[in-house]
Amino acid sequence: MAAEAENLRNLIAEARVVLWDFDGPICRLFAGHSAEDVADGLVEWLEGQGLRGLLSDDERASLDPHVVLRAVDRRHPGSDLVAELEERLTQEELRAASTAMPTAHADPLIQTWKAVGSRLAIATNNSPRVVRKYLAGRGLISCFAPHIYGRTQELQHLKPDPHCLNQALRAMGVAASAALMIGDTPSDFIAARTAGIPFLGYGRNPRKEKLLREAGATSIVASLAPVLTAVRDQA
Repeated sequence: MAAEAENLRNLIAEARVVLWDFDGPICRLFAGHSAEDVADGLVEWLEGQGLRGLLSDDERASLDPHVVLRAVDRRHPGSDLVAELEERLTQEELRAASTAMPTAHADPLIQTWKAVGSRLAIATNNSPRVVRKYLAGRGLISCFAPHIYGRTQELQHLKPDPHCLNQALRAMGVAASAALMIGDTPSDFIAARTAGIPFLGYGRNPRKEKLLREAGATSIVASLAPVLTAVRDQA
């Protein structure tokens, strides 16, 4: 435990810029608006267009809207179909933002990190429009703006590709070694590792932690509470 606390303090002390994934570390976007239902809706819309054959059985059953979106993009990259599907997902995310559940300790951690002089950015596979809506509703938009980088219709740039992380680093003029990425999925970890950014995993339950460790993450917290304590201690 002492070694883990020391590692956490070191990660925080060395980070001039903190990049946050959105859905997970900051909130549970689909807490009141099921992601599984959204994925089913996208599949049903495709079937209604006579495009059932675009998806494999596994993709149709994935219950992850990003899996559906990526699958269509692989087969029809840059098409009007992909643009329509991405916009449909964005509209579902915008609806979900109204009932998203804040992650415990995330709001005060964001505010404290900003107050002590760190610079913050969002690097997410969700739509930037959704992130802005949620942050504005929580009074947090000024902690991040204008550094909110998320999904566009160029879906090849979704994490685990490090595109949005590198965008943030370039815009903020900081080296990867002076940043810290907070994420809760293997794709977050892989993107950070590829970009050369130190990574702190948020594993809110044993399943999330197991997936992060299997991907190679070693610094993982089950709660943001010790992170908040560490930031306050270094203020």
